[in-house]
Amino acid sequence: MIRFTLNGRPAEADDPPNTTVLNWLRDQRLTGTKEGCAEGDCGACTVVLRDGDRFRAVNSCLLLLPMLNGREVWTVEGIGTPKDPHPVQQAMVDTNGSQCGYCTPGFVMSLFEACYREDLDDDWKMDDQLCGNLCRCTGYRPIRDAAKQTGGTRPADRFLTVLSEPTPAVEPLDHESGERFVAPTDAAAATAFLAEHPEARLICGATDLGLDVTKKGVRFPLLLSTEHIAEAQRIDAIDDGWSIGAATWLTDLEDWSATELPVLHRMLRYFGARQIKHRASIGGNLCNASPIGDLAPVLLMLEARMVIAGAGGSRTIPLDDFFLGYRQTALQPGELLLRVEIPRPPAYAQMGAYKVSRRRELDISAVAAGLRVEMSKDGTIGRARLAFGGMAATPKRAFKTEQALVGGPWNEAAAARAAAHLAEDFSPMNDHRGTAWFRNTLAKNLLIGFAHESADGPEFTPLPTGHTGTVVAR
Repeated sequence: MIRFTLNGRPAEADDPPNTTVLNWLRDQRLTGTKEGCAEGDCGACTVVLRDGDRFRAVNSCLLLLPMLNGREVWTVEGIGTPKDPHPVQQAMVDTNGSQCGYCTPGFVMSLFEACYREDLDDDWKMDDQLCGNLCRCTGYRPIRDAAKQTGGTRPADRFLTVLSEPTPAVEPLDHESGERFVAPTDAAAATAFLAEHPEARLICGATDLGLDVTKKGVRFPLLLSTEHIAEAQRIDAIDDGWSIGAATWLTDLEDWSATELPVLHRMLRYFGARQIKHRASIGGNLCNASPIGDLAPVLLMLEARMVIAGAGGSRTIPLDDFFLGYRQTALQPGELLLRVEIPRPPAYAQMGAYKVSRRRELDISAVAAGLRVEMSKDGTIGRARLAFGGMAATPKRAFKTEQALVGGPWNEAAAARAAAHLAEDFSPMNDHRGTAWFRNTLAKNLLIGFAHESADGPEFTPLPTGHTGTVVAR
């Protein structure tokens, strides 16, 4: 049985594990939560989960029902009533932020999260809060006015009290109702289960796997969730850098990297909507092994290591050796990714991270890049790591281009000469996101642009508040 708290009251469900939270809520006649796209793009299905001392707005269309076990969830019906609306609901009324009303519940729940945030110190953060919600008729100005009125106000109400209460420990779950969903809370239990059931499909936040359920009608017979494994939820300092748990949500990684690793933060700014980043994990993004996954190029550039756990113990391999082919990884049956280790880059390393897509937000890369050069004492390039996504069947380093850079100066002319070797490293495909010519040209221009951006030395340039993309022009 799945047990959780719904709108402040105990709830339980015995539905099949492949049931989405969206469909379950609507079956309970909580129809304020809407279905628009069923793929995490429109935000009409947004609900809010409590996670310790914070709220997280998430897409209920991609959330499987067993993922609510031991959690607290709120829908638009649970935060206010017509006679006593929540401040964000009243603000939407006062600013005329609703017209047809279909998108309104999702906006309200995103604003609800924003209402209790303590970090809305830049305008871009409010834009980021709302970018996962679409409105077709009212326009965003009145909705943004409502957000400005209520964002970060943290009213002294029952919800602020909820955030101050202790969070119950999540118990392991083994739920079977037609299909089976297992959620252990430690790595030993997870790997022991995998040893007995190597056919189990690993799942964490379901931002990708959930699409198989909603779009393809797939019903996974056995799912093993890794999101509650304690060892995979932490970010720790280690001797030569940092260890990031594979189940770390990308919003948490984004917050951490803003000060610790700004080059990674730049890529995360345009990774996806906040609702997606609240459920997408670093491990899920890498184990998905998509050739256009946005984290892989920057982590390849950073020399990340993969700590893999199995019933017989753990092993560590470079991320360079993790991707074996299209959607194929080095994970063996019975293994799972436990942590990602990132060595601390030397102070003299010059680094850049770039993503180019058709849309500015909520879009898949045509090409993404993580680029790095390290200068020798004589002023020449002693080492280079250039990694690209969207240029091959896997995220991949440009080895010949790296070699062409080493030993020479670092400037735009040198980058342009080395960029000619990208054609030896990659043979990209034509698809609806870009032709092979476009991708090759784009990769060359990103390398030259990186030289232009880093011309003043190794100090990294973070994105400005009024950003328009991951490329910074001087």
